[in-house]
Amino acid sequence: MNIKKIHHVAYRCRDAKETVEWYHKHLDMDFILAIGENEVPSTKEPNPYMHVFLDAGGGNVLAFFEIPNSPEMGKDPNTPDWVQHIAFEVDGVEILEKAKTRLQEAGIDVIGVTNHTIFKSIYFFDPNGHRLELSANTKTAEMGRMLDEVKWEMLNEWAATKRAPEHAKWMHDGTYD
Repeated sequence: MNIKKIHHVAYRCRDAKETVEWYHKHLDMDFILAIGENEVPSTKEPNPYMHVFLDAGGGNVLAFFEIPNSPEMGKDPNTPDWVQHIAFEVDGVEILEKAKTRLQEAGIDVIGVTNHTIFKSIYFFDPNGHRLELSANTKTAEMGRMLDEVKWEMLNEWAATKRAPEHAKWMHDGTYD
């Protein structure tokens, strides 16, 4: 089996209309589809929902479910906020910096610009509490080669020790030439 691509990624939202409007206003995503049902098609469970789809660019689709008859949405209390997030790629550092300014001017708290050496990122939250990241690639072919050469060694070391391998330490310690 060859996976062609991710068809869509779906998350829960508190308010479908607010979510669509927020993503359109702040991330320029177009609203492409709404599906509303009174029962879940796969299980036939009676549970009304609104399922909305947004164009995340490049054939990528971000979707949300508003399910008002279910318990209030929450987060895994044992997972730090920075772990679960959606990262979107933008076309360059200048666009990333402009997005940061635009988000801050709209009253959205933004962390970064964070330099990961192979990309730069900003972080913020949507109105549902989902952490979002905008990233601009800065990786060179040499950096890519260096990371490719050590990926399995790093993974195997991590699996054996559960300690961070230092093979690509240069990404965050400022030692990359």
